[in-house]
Amino acid sequence: MMSASLSRRGFLAASAATGALAVLPAVARAAVPLGLTAISRVLDIDGRAAKVYGIANSTGGLGLTLNPGEPFRLSLTNGLDVETILHWHGQIPPNVQDGVPGLPMPALIPGEMRDYDFTTRPGTHWMHSHIPVQEMQLLAAPLIVRRPEEVSEDRQEVVMFLHDFSFTPPEEILAALTGGMGGMDHAMHGMTGSEGGMDMSGMGMGGMGMDMNDIAFDAYLANDRTLNDPDVVSVEAGGRVRLRVINAAAATVFWIDTGTVDARLVAVDGEPVQPLVGRRFGLAMAQRIDLLLDLPAGEGAFPVLALREGAQERAGIILATAGAAIGKLPVLGQDVAPAFDLALESQLVALHPLLVRPADQAPMVMLSGSMMPYQWAISGPVTAKSGERVEIMFHNMSMMGHPMHLHGHAFQVVNLNGRALAGAVRDTVYVPPMAMVTVAVDAGEAARWMLHCHHMAHLATGMMTEFQVSA
Repeated sequence: MMSASLSRRGFLAASAATGALAVLPAVARAAVPLGLTAISRVLDIDGRAAKVYGIANSTGGLGLTLNPGEPFRLSLTNGLDVETILHWHGQIPPNVQDGVPGLPMPALIPGEMRDYDFTTRPGTHWMHSHIPVQEMQLLAAPLIVRRPEEVSEDRQEVVMFLHDFSFTPPEEILAALTGGMGGMDHAMHGMTGSEGGMDMSGMGMGGMGMDMNDIAFDAYLANDRTLNDPDVVSVEAGGRVRLRVINAAAATVFWIDTGTVDARLVAVDGEPVQPLVGRRFGLAMAQRIDLLLDLPAGEGAFPVLALREGAQERAGIILATAGAAIGKLPVLGQDVAPAFDLALESQLVALHPLLVRPADQAPMVMLSGSMMPYQWAISGPVTAKSGERVEIMFHNMSMMGHPMHLHGHAFQVVNLNGRALAGAVRDTVYVPPMAMVTVAVDAGEAARWMLHCHHMAHLATGMMTEFQVSA
């Protein structure tokens, strides 16, 4: 069991805690209150103490796993010394429980408790603070709602939860970005290494190419750990694994690389898709994928890596049988990972698509901004009436990709750069530089729902609008 201050074993302990809760019989589970607490904790990142945040469940582990049909009835306690609030990413709660400060409920003050109760959407999801600097401090955790077929499929479930991390306070990082080079020099004064700096790798200076990374983080984590001390997950020889990968990074796109083992991608953002076989899958911020792995017979160690887009840094976990030799994996790979694009998106086909119907309206949402000055914008708001079919075209006129997330709804990807398709059902879609991506959504509860880029620095500097639904 992970405590608030000892987290060297990362999610291995947390998974055990939530897993033990998940297998309790129904009668016993009814006596276990569902509770979550926003906490401070300390990680050991390559021998250096890092104070971060986290979301502890009632057993002391991180995150929450619910069995099919289990109600989402819980109390959230703010155990921090600052205000906070959690957004249930991938869920569709009543608007009053959505978890955006002031939209409509205020953040929880320190020590405050608030109750939540809504019907869950199954799949691989997550929860996080909707205050950008807190998400950059790792105030996030998995939120898994298992389907009946997943319970009966006889597969070991493994979560791979990805973060980017800097020892520099996020307020200083944002100040460096928005203050121009002079502000960055001030924020960097007295620091060593890459802490808090602007990342020039993959940057298209003068509009000559795409920008991939704008923050140089100090570490990239999988289950709270770097590759210098990775999370080693025990598996059986010839074992069958469902790997739930969640990109909780603040500003990093990853390629998920399964090495020598073929994987079947069977779900994105918690929604089933027609299976795709491969060994490398792109994953933008806030997106999730479910991969089915059938491990080889015999003893072995099987790394699953997360490669930083446009760079050599990587994180990962290792699936290992008992007694397997586990070799050292360098934090830097030999090759620079390529830019993320729409190749995977173009192949995804939803197993449970939206009903085919004409759009009542088709607004265009413009995405714009630049690295210098560091300013990002989105047009809007988008308005609709409850029940209307709305086809939103995201037109990215900037040289950086943007993972666009809509609260309170699931949408289907229906057009990529002018090519119609019956794509995946999602809640977050990646829009590459100078690209056009259209999603179809049926307007739900009459309320104000956030629509924003899930790159935290872009969100914090203006890439946020609303999907305003009226009755």
